[in-house]
Amino acid sequence: MAFSAQSVFGNIFSGLSNDFKKKNFSLYGQWISILTIFLCLALGVANIFHANLVIIFSIICIVQGLVVVFVEIPFLLRICPLTDTFTGFIRNFDENWPRCGFYLLMAVIQWLSLTLMVTSLIVVAIFFSISSACYGFAALSKQEYLKSSINVTGSPDSVEGQIGEHVVRNVL
Repeated sequence: MAFSAQSVFGNIFSGLSNDFKKKNFSLYGQWISILTIFLCLALGVANIFHANLVIIFSIICIVQGLVVVFVEIPFLLRICPLTDTFTGFIRNFDENWPRCGFYLLMAVIQWLSLTLMVTSLIVVAIFFSISSACYGFAALSKQEYLKSSINVTGSPDSVEGQIGEHVVRNVL
């Protein structure tokens, strides 16, 4: 089963377009959170070279990015060898209100980094705040918690349904 890069990117942009047409804030929160993963890793590494306590917040930022990977891409919980405690912790965030609180806590941690020194970690704090607000708006407007409809395989099933079953069996 071969995939071309063009079909994968076409399916990603098609899924992204379908998600934004649904006008569901939980989907917006998910996309902003996925963008925040990249920001956490990049800006966490970039700020680790400070000669003061900002290093601590940089390391926390990198860890936050890695945790958000598992929160927003639950398929990885199936293929990565993780403890049951961590997997159970991540599964607690399968609704709008818990995710709103989770991202609000992440934002507060990065906002606290500004007490030491104003750095580019403010961008991470802003994006975590926006993500929290999106999940909060979804919960307040009683929108159903939805997951993205991106499909990189080109099949009509979702990514989690298509890849999650047979690929995991083949890998394990």
